[in-house]
Amino acid sequence: MNYILHNVQLVLRDSIVPSANVWISEGKIMRIDTGDLPIVDGDHELIDGRWHLLVPGMIDVHIHGANGFNMMDGKTESIQEVSRVCASTGCTSFLATSVSSTIEDLLEMIRSVKLVQGREAGAKIAGIHLEGPYLNPKRKGMQNEKYLRHPDLEEMKMIFEEAGSLIKMVTIAPELPGGMELISFLKEQGVIIAIAHSDATYEEAKQAFSAGASHVTHCFNGMRPIHHRDPGLIVAAFEEKHVSLQAIVDNVHLHPAIIRLMHSLKGPEGMVLITDALQAMGMGDGNYIFGGHHVSVKDGIARLEDGTLASSTVTMNEALRYTVETGISLLDAVQMASTTPANILGLQQKGEISVGFDADLVLLDKEFQVLWTMVGGQML
Repeated sequence: MNYILHNVQLVLRDSIVPSANVWISEGKIMRIDTGDLPIVDGDHELIDGRWHLLVPGMIDVHIHGANGFNMMDGKTESIQEVSRVCASTGCTSFLATSVSSTIEDLLEMIRSVKLVQGREAGAKIAGIHLEGPYLNPKRKGMQNEKYLRHPDLEEMKMIFEEAGSLIKMVTIAPELPGGMELISFLKEQGVIIAIAHSDATYEEAKQAFSAGASHVTHCFNGMRPIHHRDPGLIVAAFEEKHVSLQAIVDNVHLHPAIIRLMHSLKGPEGMVLITDALQAMGMGDGNYIFGGHHVSVKDGIARLEDGTLASSTVTMNEALRYTVETGISLLDAVQMASTTPANILGLQQKGEISVGFDADLVLLDKEFQVLWTMVGGQML
């Protein structure tokens, strides 16, 4: 189906157009104009946007589950449900994200993703993000310590034999024995090397960033905090221009002032909004099993029994709204939710509303609620 999206408030790379028409054909954005009601031919269906906000489809590089489904359970049904829920919340591409587990469970998760990719019910799978198991128990957060281990190059090679080019991002603690060797291997594979659940010192983080690490997973959470005599990996990341930062903007994980600080130092091109959501996203309060832990969600906040934060329940459209509410401009917030993750992942035809780009689009009302989502020109 081909469409003309009429009367939409358009968020472009560097401006907001208050009233525009967007022509969609064969899954691509073919034309953008600001004229009156276009003359519709028989090949296009007219959709009135009623001057709501049209943004590029958001891209979540860090999500574990949704709507009661955990992507580590080895079931294709769970991957599909996350794909559906992502689309309903304005996310059109995502990285299926693991938690630390046995090698058997991880390989089963990878097989499930391989079976679903290309057949997604909603948002497209852009690849896999391995969060662990090579993480530091000292900064484990909700990661289950019994599954944490030192970097194992032979095990990682076995993972790549199963997953191949599906692996797009790997989060590690580089200070662990074998960490720098693993960074060298991952760099050869063209993978985004991220740091978190790490007790790396400033010097160790600098070494990792020089060797090829370029990303920080859920910045400030699960890592050595900033101290004026021990700046740690966060300050090291702030200083490295090529290093981008993930932010869980859910009014829980980061104070608004910290979000503004990250934005002022890195800009929207160096900051990525994520959900880090577990299966409680879309389900509400209750009790869940995640990463081998009992997790309780109360007032939308997920915690382990000892009070440790355990992922989040935020959605991408909510993260976008919360970011704007911190005082960051809508243009920058959209860049952080869509354009920057697309650039980091090398998705060259996604992440912005431009002629020739994929028609991955989301219509939002003034409260940032999703009115509809389009993936590859298909209305969902």
